Amino acid sequence: MTFWWFTRLAIQGYRSPLETKHLWSLNKQDTSEVVVPQLLKEWDVEKTKAKSAQAQYSKTTGTEKNHVGGAPEEVEVLLSKQPGSPQPSFLYSLIRAFGPYFLIGSAYKLLQDLITFINPQLLRMLISFTKQEGAPSWWGFSLAFLMFGTAILQTIILHQHFQYCFVTGMRLRTALIGAIYRKSLVITNAAKRSSTVGEVVNLMSVDAQRFMDLTTFLNMLWSAPLQIILALSFLWQNLGPSVLAGVAVMVLLIPLNAAIAMKTRAYQVEQMQYKDARIKLMNEILNGIKVLKLYAWEKSFKGKVLEIRQKELNVLSSCALILCGKHVFKNREFHLITLFLSFQVALTSFAVFVSVDEKNVLDAEKAFVSLSLFNILRFPLNMLPQVISSIVQTSVSLKRIQAFLSHDELDPDAMFCHRVSSINVMVPQGSLLAVVGPVGCGKSSLVSALLGEMERLEGQISVKGSVAYVPQQAWIQNATLRDNILFGKPYVEQKYCSILEACALTPDLEVLPGGDQTEIGEKGINLSGGQRQRVSLARALYSEADVYLLDDPLSAVDAHVAKHIFDHVIGPQGALQEKTRILVTHGISFLPQVDNIMVMVDGCVSEMGSYQDLLNQNGAFAEFLRNYSLDDIIEEEDATGKFARITSFFGFVPFRQISIMSAEGDNPRAKSVRIRRCSERKPAEPKKEKEESKVDKLIQAETTETGRVKMSVYWEYVKAVGPLLSLFICFLYGCQNAAAIGANVWLSEWTNDAQLNRTQENVHMRVGVYAALGISQGVLVMFSSFVLALGKIKAACKLHLALLDNKMQTPQSFFDTTPIGRLINRFSKDIYVIDEALPSTVLMFLGTLFASLSTVIVIISSTPIFAVVIGPLALIYFFVQRFYVATSRQLKRLESVSRSPIYSHFSETITGTSVIRAYGRNAAFVLMSDRNVDENQKSYYPGIVSNRWLGVRIEFIGNCMVLFAALFAVIGKDNLNPGLVGLSVSYALQVTMSLNWMVRMTSELESNIVAVERVKEYSETQTEAPWEVEDKKPPPEWPMQGRVEFRDYSVRYREGLDLVLRDLSLQVKGGEKIGIVGRTGAGKSSMTLCLFRLLEAAAGDITIDDVKISEIGLHDLRTKLTIIPQEPVLFSGTLRMNLDPFEKYTDEDVWRALELSHLHKFVRNQAAQLQLQCSEGGENLSVGQRQLVCLARALLRKTRILILDEATAAIDLETDDLIQSTIRTQFEDCTVFTIAHRLNTIMDYTRVLVLDKGQIAEFDTPANLIAKKCIFYGMAKDAGLV
Repeated sequence: MTFWWFTRLAIQGYRSPLETKHLWSLNKQDTSEVVVPQLLKEWDVEKTKAKSAQAQYSKTTGTEKNHVGGAPEEVEVLLSKQPGSPQPSFLYSLIRAFGPYFLIGSAYKLLQDLITFINPQLLRMLISFTKQEGAPSWWGFSLAFLMFGTAILQTIILHQHFQYCFVTGMRLRTALIGAIYRKSLVITNAAKRSSTVGEVVNLMSVDAQRFMDLTTFLNMLWSAPLQIILALSFLWQNLGPSVLAGVAVMVLLIPLNAAIAMKTRAYQVEQMQYKDARIKLMNEILNGIKVLKLYAWEKSFKGKVLEIRQKELNVLSSCALILCGKHVFKNREFHLITLFLSFQVALTSFAVFVSVDEKNVLDAEKAFVSLSLFNILRFPLNMLPQVISSIVQTSVSLKRIQAFLSHDELDPDAMFCHRVSSINVMVPQGSLLAVVGPVGCGKSSLVSALLGEMERLEGQISVKGSVAYVPQQAWIQNATLRDNILFGKPYVEQKYCSILEACALTPDLEVLPGGDQTEIGEKGINLSGGQRQRVSLARALYSEADVYLLDDPLSAVDAHVAKHIFDHVIGPQGALQEKTRILVTHGISFLPQVDNIMVMVDGCVSEMGSYQDLLNQNGAFAEFLRNYSLDDIIEEEDATGKFARITSFFGFVPFRQISIMSAEGDNPRAKSVRIRRCSERKPAEPKKEKEESKVDKLIQAETTETGRVKMSVYWEYVKAVGPLLSLFICFLYGCQNAAAIGANVWLSEWTNDAQLNRTQENVHMRVGVYAALGISQGVLVMFSSFVLALGKIKAACKLHLALLDNKMQTPQSFFDTTPIGRLINRFSKDIYVIDEALPSTVLMFLGTLFASLSTVIVIISSTPIFAVVIGPLALIYFFVQRFYVATSRQLKRLESVSRSPIYSHFSETITGTSVIRAYGRNAAFVLMSDRNVDENQKSYYPGIVSNRWLGVRIEFIGNCMVLFAALFAVIGKDNLNPGLVGLSVSYALQVTMSLNWMVRMTSELESNIVAVERVKEYSETQTEAPWEVEDKKPPPEWPMQGRVEFRDYSVRYREGLDLVLRDLSLQVKGGEKIGIVGRTGAGKSSMTLCLFRLLEAAAGDITIDDVKISEIGLHDLRTKLTIIPQEPVLFSGTLRMNLDPFEKYTDEDVWRALELSHLHKFVRNQAAQLQLQCSEGGENLSVGQRQLVCLARALLRKTRILILDEATAAIDLETDDLIQSTIRTQFEDCTVFTIAHRLNTIMDYTRVLVLDKGQIAEFDTPANLIAKKCIFYGMAKDAGLV
């Protein structure tokens, strides 16, 4: 009843900051495993009902699911889209799942409502007792104790009600997040396109939160009208028909309230849209931050964010004007307007009462009993509009969630696709089918169709057995390397080692800091592209499926590694020889070894057959092969030689690869690359001591501040609002309360007229002054909330700007070690708190603080002896408050830290759904998500209980004040007049509420101000060098020649890590073409990052045309260099914006660039042309097309220095040739650096730089290097170029 069991945790939280280990585990009935199925069961019932209703509706029966004909199914789909057809109701499912438990809370609420009205009756008896001369004292004392008893009873019952409501809310949130997560795993691609990741994360965070907040005061919907009716009937007894005048005032104000609520709702919907848009944009910016830095595009994107933000703030300020004085807070609070409203009602009723009839006398009894009834009335009046507006908001959320949960699901038995049309393929068991064709012809779509990811328009697909899938862009989880490969399968050492060997991963493990226990960052950030691809392949191999769908898995690895993998894994002698394999590839060298080849053009199969058949058919494929192989060589060589020659010719598949991962890794003895080596080596023995050594975590755990929030944080917020403005706000609050006290003291004086029979002389003067004081209070209320609204918008604007500025200028290393979820959390949740929750908390805090002070002042001035009790009560109050605030603050922090993993895990899942589904790991991921949610609720539940614990204790103190105020009134009844007794006791009756709110607001304020602390923490991280340095600006035409010089240059990725490049010294003349080669970890990519200063020098410097790049501004440097990065990144927006965000170039320029990059045909065929909308991450273009967009960017910028990070990943040979020739012609006079994985592309370069372990091993012309027969010769030999 009194929540004693929480005291232990409160004391512990006070002694030392709470940690997760101190918390209790959740009750079984509150966990995801119980709650989510409960809701889903009811939702399924609803869906079945709607289905049968739809069937009736359409009068077509027998719509059988998975019906091969497909027609009935289409009928069903069309029907469900029709406006009139019955939709499943998510609301009913919620009511059926959680209603019964919630009703228990409602029963308590009813009881509490009835008890509330006992105290005003007792107050009447008390006042009449003080008037009677000879009344016995025991009667007075018993009245005082009765008042105390009812108040205690009321407290206990109220908190039981709250407990039930909050627990319901908590279960609701768990169920909603679980349902949304489960749905997102099975939703079709079309549906996925209609709701972006940002929107779905918002469903989980904001919309689920709304449901939770609503349940806490949903009962007010019936309880408020009940309380209003009861209060009015008691008032009628007291004042007679005059009450109707007061009621009229209330009724007149209802439409005003309703209008305000409607307008607010419209604004909120608008604001949610801006917020969604802003979070979505931030999500993309943070995902593509590296590209923004390389292209120096931060300003343009920052401008876009601020534009959305400005609209958001405009909506907020319109809202504030409307709600001037009527803030819609997150909590059950007093509205200041209603405070004024209940005053207006009292004023009208009293004025009418004394004016109607000369016999009507306003004495203490009537006045103060009526006042305390008006005070009771204040709460429901004020809650009702709020509950209604909250219901309205939640209904928006309900619609959003219902729409998401009603999206079409993938039917595991039937799909096809938007690009692939009329395909007939039969792949025999155990055979290897290669799928080839130009970029964008539907190869990946075919694989997706086999996985059941596409929408089937007609026909059938059947896949026999389990499937393993290697996507074109590897999907890596934020887990250890081993977990990424095992992917939930049990660890079998021998199998595991042989797979690492087959996928050429053994050497990588030696390079990684923790071996296979190394933690991989989000999106595999600390692996090279080749490593990610091979981990993805190893995962497929480990899963031991029957059918393997390999979407271009060799594109990101070097020639010799690719050969190793083909021989050991995919090919006829590989580990998968028994299995059915479908291999999408751009490499011709392996085609002679596959069983069948399927050639695709524009989504159709143009030819199919074995290598020999296709050559004999003399179709497009044979033509294609002929262009790429020189007959004279072929004739001279025998078959194997022929094979090697072809490979050499186009340097083996156009494979992009992030870093050469050679098979022999870091073996110092193997100076020349030999595949032989790797077959000799034994599988790596797992080293015992290595496993035990603690692996450095890449991603540091999120820090939580502990202990009290520092005053400096409050000061930050005051500074953001403006110190003078803050003082002025406090001053207004003081005035407002002074006016209120004045009005009540005046009323007390007025009632004493009755005893002295001076009633008639000055009625008008009494009413006039009372009215004046009350109205001035109202005006002050309006004014102070208006000033506060101005302050909050100023602060919100300042704090967001500081955060955004800082994040745009944070060095790349910060983003490599910080999960995006954590940054998004700052931009969404914390900024929301600063925008909306914090200002209303401040408003409430000031309101309650001044209200509590004025109560104490009034009681002490009427019964001075009360001062004696104030001391001990204040002391108890202080202790309870300290215990509570310390514990609840830490719980709040734990809760917000455990919230991040829910969202990061979720966005990771969304990007990898196709992989998760292919491996049938849905259940395991659902379990992980549930565990995250439960972990989060584990720290939320004690938070609820702490509020109940506090409420019971604080209200006890308030009840004591009532007791003592009444006792002292009884004791001093001889020298007190009834007016003063009424005044002090009715104030005491109000104080419970104020005290309770004050503690709650103190803690709410502390926990909300944490948002300022968190935003501030990320607004003050270290920034990179300035974008522009005025006195060091290079001339606009710099660099003229494009000479680049490295002098004793060394660099490391982050403080405390080893050097990646050591003492590089080299000179490159303007216009030279330099190829950069070397194995993994040799520092090739790092060298290019140094030119852009994404990595700052540890020693030495780089000069370009005699300008030291370390001295000029970053944008001045980066705008003069161009890179075609290895991973094509696109942002959602138009294609034109993706090419030229600053709109520097004309449309003609843009079209020219598209023509040179061979994209113009594709773009011309689109209806929107340059305004073509790219979806999030460019998902609606194929990877090859995205790569061409990056090339077009480079052609537009056309700078003196071009850096190519072997950007020919997912591109077929023809396109690749086009790109290479475009680069040769268009950048003829530029200095070009190419990180090459396919040596043939750089054989005609001026010089080749061979890096080894961060140092220059060789640097000379290709011909000289081959003649020297050192490292480069070995590489060239492996690639079959010599």
